[in-house]
Formats: sequence, structure tokens, C-alpha cells
Amino acid sequence: MRFHSTRNAGETATLSEALARGIAPDGGLYVPDEFPSFTVADFDGLDGIAAVAPKFLAPLFAGDPLASQLPAIVAEAFDFPVPLKALPVSGDASVLELFHGPTAAFKDFGARFLAACMARIPRATDRTLTILVATSGDTGGAVAAAFHDRPGIEVVVLFPRGLVSPRQELQLTCWGGNVRSLSVAGTFDDCQRLVKAAFADPELAAHRELSSANSINIGRLLPQACYYVAASLQGFRRTGKKVNFIVPSGNLGNVLAAVWARKMGLPIGELVITFNANRTVPDFLETGVWEPRPSVATLASAMDVGNPSNMERLRYLHPVHDDITAAVRADSVSDEAIRARITHDRTALGETWCPHTACAAETYDRLSAADKVKGPWVLVGTAHPAKFPETVEPLVGHTVPVPDSLARLLELPRSVTEVPATLEALAAVLR
Repeated sequence: MRFHSTRNAGETATLSEALARGIAPDGGLYVPDEFPSFTVADFDGLDGIAAVAPKFLAPLFAGDPLASQLPAIVAEAFDFPVPLKALPVSGDASVLELFHGPTAAFKDFGARFLAACMARIPRATDRTLTILVATSGDTGGAVAAAFHDRPGIEVVVLFPRGLVSPRQELQLTCWGGNVRSLSVAGTFDDCQRLVKAAFADPELAAHRELSSANSINIGRLLPQACYYVAASLQGFRRTGKKVNFIVPSGNLGNVLAAVWARKMGLPIGELVITFNANRTVPDFLETGVWEPRPSVATLASAMDVGNPSNMERLRYLHPVHDDITAAVRADSVSDEAIRARITHDRTALGETWCPHTACAAETYDRLSAADKVKGPWVLVGTAHPAKFPETVEPLVGHTVPVPDSLARLLELPRSVTEVPATLEALAAVLR
């Protein structure tokens, strides 16, 4: 299996090369040369993410030096529970809790998998590998945790100053050692722009071996597809129907992983993307006009993205607009609706949502009766509510217990450097 750039099919790489580079030399994003094809029967006797992942990923790792180490990579990365919890609602609905990893967010799946791969990729140089990561809240903490203290690798995390929750910021700045945290005077889109500009800068490339851990790196998407594989198989085996997902999204990496899993034959039906007030994608699906715009700050801060990178992969897979609108639907949820949903579902369902998962819950409530009977619906729970106490606790009327893994991080000292949103400032830090 080889992978090629979305901008030039002739720009190819092995899996290890694609993982190490993060982004293709022409600025495009890597996609598989061809998508493997599976049937449900291929996974007979396999249950849960740790069991299905080696089977699902084997064709994508075929021929790569990492192929023989795939079982060890999966065992190292997916060592925490991934419960699918039924909800007491009208219709067949459940929540896929993806927040039981070390940083209490779904980004732990991709970050830990990528780190396990990077640690095993043979390298031709002994130069330190510098991983750049732009974050709107959760990615940076997960990447820092996954790569902290790994020899030969340093991580530089860029986050928008004042636009992540206080607990998210603590997770981004508590590491030290081989992790440097940069508080950028700008938005997430500025952080993402700086990362892409650094990759395109020949002087930086000459002095630093750079890679990325954002969802522009295919090593983030492949492991995320695995929890859609496991959840869809569980639902299909129970009901005989394809499973529909509602996916909170910002940079579109999470839902793109589901799109890829469905394309490979997994029993996935409808994919509904739920956004906050950043409406770039919903507006595009409605009008056919792609108009990236500055992001706006919302309660669901990890989804505050105005120019999502993975739209390039989605449009590459579905170049005709009608095909995209057939592949995914979108909804947009206001801060007012987020607050109301958190309050309502705490009483009605006994569930305490983070602001992002609340978007999925609100979107489910808006589905028509005809939609709800199409088959099982899964709300993708992306983060633990304890990461957002300032928002959640006043709405639910109680303190949200903090997971032990998160509590440990919150006790560590902070280390952060403030920088303007310029390539020159980032380059100075890297040099």
C-alpha cells in the first residue's frame, strides 16, 4: 500500500514516510492509493477496538516496515475502555464515550497511535524530530501526553491565547521536557496557518526535521476509523441494521475517519456532522460555495475552526458537490442551545455532557421521526465534561468529578511562551 497527495497523485509515499512527513511536499494531504474492502464477516469473532484494529489496518500497513509491529502498536495505543452506552431516549440511541484516555478526549486515540508508530519508524538521521501541532483545545494535550519524554522527538504545541478552557490550557502547558507550549496571539486558524507555513519554509526544513500530529497527518485518521469499525459492528450485530453516527467536528478529521471506514465496507449508514456557530461547512453543503472564514469563539472551543483542513480530503474523495451532500449532512448548534441541552439532558437522561458532545445530543433531538427509525444512532462523545467546569457545573448544579488521569495533570506546573501569530516568531522559537 502506498499513499499519495490530494494535490498530485504522482506524489507518493510509503505509510512510514507519510506518517513522518505529516504533510506531502506539495502541501497536499496523504490519502491511500486505494481503499481496502471489507465485509462484516471478515470481523467474525472480533469484538472491541483492540481486536478489530489489527484486522482493519493490516491492508493499509501492508508492505511497510511497521506492518510486523502493528499488533504491538495497537496494544500500546488502545489500552483504555471505549464504552458504547445506551441512552434512555425515544429511538435506538447510544453514546460512544471516547474520553477515557489519559487526557480525557477522543484525541488520545490518534495521538497515542501516532506516537507508537513514530517511535518504531526507522530513521536515516539522528536529528531530533520536531512535531508541530496546532490545537483548538484537545489535540495539543493528547499529543503532548503521547510524545512526552520519548527520546529523539520534541513537540511544539501552538494554541490560541484565551480561546481554550482553563483546564485545557493547563493540559497544554504542564509538560516541560521535550514539549514546548506556545500561546499564540490569534485564533486556531492562525495556529494552523503557522504550522502549514513552517512546513513550506525551506530554511526551516534545512535546519529542522519537521512532522505534524494534527489530523492533517494520516496517522491520526487511521486509528480514529477503528472506533467507528468497532461501534458499527457492535450495532449491526445487535440489530442487523447499519449504524448512524452524529459526530461533533471542527477540523473534520473525526468524521472523515468515519467516511473512510464506511467506504471500506463497514456497516455505517448516515453521517451527520454537528458544528457549533462556526458554519463554514454547513453553509458549503447548503450553497456549494466554499468560503473559509475567521473562526468565532464558542463554548465548544475545540470545534472553533473556520477553515477545516480535512475538507481537502473530503472533496478529493467526493469532487462533485452532490456526492458530498449525499455522503454527509450537517447541523449547527448555538451556545444558547448547548447550554439548554446540557441542562435538559442532565435531568432527563442523567447524562452530563461536555459542550461538544452536547452539540451531538442537540442534533439527535432535532432529527425527524423518520430519521430516528432508520437504525441505531450513535452520538460521538468527544471529551469529558470535567475539562469544562466553568461552562458545565453552573448548568448541572454540581461539581463534575475529575478523572484521576486528568487530576494528575492539573497539579503539574505550567511552562508557556507567548508569541505573535507570525512565521518569524515560530521560526525564532524553533531555531
